[in-house]
Amino acid sequence: MGRTIYTLNLEGWRGAVVGFELNVIVLSACFAGVYLIATSNRNQIRILDLVVALGFLGLVLLPIYAMSWVAVTGLSLYILFFANDGAERRRGALILLALAVPMLWSRLLFQFFARFLLELDATMAAWMLGTERIGNLVRFADNSGYMVISPACASFGNITYAFLCWVVVSQWVNHRWRRIDFLWLFLACASVVAINVTRIALIGHSQALFQLIHQFQYCEVVLSTVFLCLIIGFSIIGARRELFARA
Repeated sequence: MGRTIYTLNLEGWRGAVVGFELNVIVLSACFAGVYLIATSNRNQIRILDLVVALGFLGLVLLPIYAMSWVAVTGLSLYILFFANDGAERRRGALILLALAVPMLWSRLLFQFFARFLLELDATMAAWMLGTERIGNLVRFADNSGYMVISPACASFGNITYAFLCWVVVSQWVNHRWRRIDFLWLFLACASVVAINVTRIALIGHSQALFQLIHQFQYCEVVLSTVFLCLIIGFSIIGARRELFARA
C-alpha cells in the first residue's frame, strides 16, 4: 500500500496502476503470512516472545522504510528458529521472510551489483538487436544513438517477485518440495527475464519507437499483467497437486 501511495504522489494514477500488478503479489504475501501465523495455535507466550514483539513494534513504528522490513526479517527468523511449534506458523514465517527479499534485501543487493546486472540485460538486448553495447548503453538498431538500461528496466526486480510468488503459493497449499520444483521456479524467473529483454530490444530499434512506447500509457500495464500471469501460472503448475486436490 505504501508503494502505491508513493507512486501515486510521484507519478500520478498511471504510476499507481502500473505498479498494481506487483503489489498484488506483495499484498497476497502479507495476507497469507499473517493469516497462517495468526491461525496457528500457541499454548503459552514466553517472556522472550514479548521482548521480540516489543522490538518488532519499535522498529516498525520508526519512520524509516527499511527498518520495517528488517523487523519483519528478524521476526520471521525468530519464529523459524525459536517459535516454530506448528506447521502453519512455520509456513507463515517463510512467506514473510520471502516477502522481505524484494522489499528490502534484493534492493540492497542490487546496489552492490547494479553495474553487472544492468550490463547483463544490456548484453542480451544488444545480442537480440545485433548492435554494440557500451556498459549499460545499447546502440539503437538504426544507429540513431544509444539507449540507457536504467535500474527501473532491470530484470532482477521481476525475478525476486517471481520467487516471492512461488513461495506464497507453495506454502499456502503446503506444497512438498521436490527437485522438479527448481525447474518451475527457473521457468518463472526465465520467462520474466525473456519478456523484459524482448521489450528492451523492441524499443531499441529506433529512438522514435523508444519515445512512442514510453509515451503509450497502457504499454507498461500490459507488460506487468503478462509478468503477473506468467509468475502465477508457473507457481500454480508447480503446486498443482496440492492446489487441485483441495478443489
